[in-house]
Amino acid sequence: MNRFPPLNSLRCFESAARHGSFNKAARELSVTPSAISHQIKGLESFLGIELFRRTKRKVILTEAGESYLKPIRSIFEQLENATSELRSQQKTGSLRLAVAPAFLTRWLMPRMESFQERYPDIQIEISSSSGLVDFSANDIDMAVYFGNGDWDGVEIHYLRAARLAPVCNPRLIKADQPINTPEDMRFYPLLHVTKRKDEWHDWLQQHNLDVTLFRRGLMFSSGSLTAGAAAQGLGVALSDPELVMPEIQAGTLKVLFDQHLITNKSFYLVYEKRRSVTSAMMAFKEWIIEQMAGNENG
Repeated sequence: MNRFPPLNSLRCFESAARHGSFNKAARELSVTPSAISHQIKGLESFLGIELFRRTKRKVILTEAGESYLKPIRSIFEQLENATSELRSQQKTGSLRLAVAPAFLTRWLMPRMESFQERYPDIQIEISSSSGLVDFSANDIDMAVYFGNGDWDGVEIHYLRAARLAPVCNPRLIKADQPINTPEDMRFYPLLHVTKRKDEWHDWLQQHNLDVTLFRRGLMFSSGSLTAGAAAQGLGVALSDPELVMPEIQAGTLKVLFDQHLITNKSFYLVYEKRRSVTSAMMAFKEWIIEQMAGNENG
């Protein structure tokens, strides 16, 4: 075994070579830059070869370092793939999924019976997650993201675009102030999501309406809360009709206009790049894409 350099030194070398920086390698590996430098000096001493040329601003691979990097990188990729494949084989009949809370409770859970009927042998574990998932740090297999689709390190599968339309409780609408056109909403407060203040502005502008004529209502921290407030008769919210379908069916919410806010955000199914896809993952991917396509067509 003395013929092989320490694995930790090789990890430090590969990371520093990829980033061209000891500092960036240190951040990636959660160690100090001096620890990276120490590991690489030890590796160079073990090999009897200088791998980097040090300058004040950066480190540059020597010719020997360039030559050594290619097989080392290939070995790490093979090791990662072999580990991923082995883990996948152990979990073929199970699936761990992370999704945003609103999507989980309002869209996914009402449809899970359909998945379980089709795939009764797949054990699925679902957790809610408001942010991006660190797949390398936990056992999550797949996640549903909402955004622009520009995330690093994951395979991305488009599900459907975001659709927001005006909804309110029918009891909010007064007999002498009906809402027959989008402009009629100026008589009622518009409910806003704090971090998405421009949504109403953009929806109104898409319909050539003067934003200043409309009343600003309460602000909430999430779309679920604005939908809940609208169901209580506190104003008009912009909501995804599919995510408030229980309220629509119960009659506490009504879609006023089937005219959606055009955004560049969509729902995506994601999983770690270079991950071996298990039969359970493939089954869920095919099922959710089918479900989304059915809703698109319906």
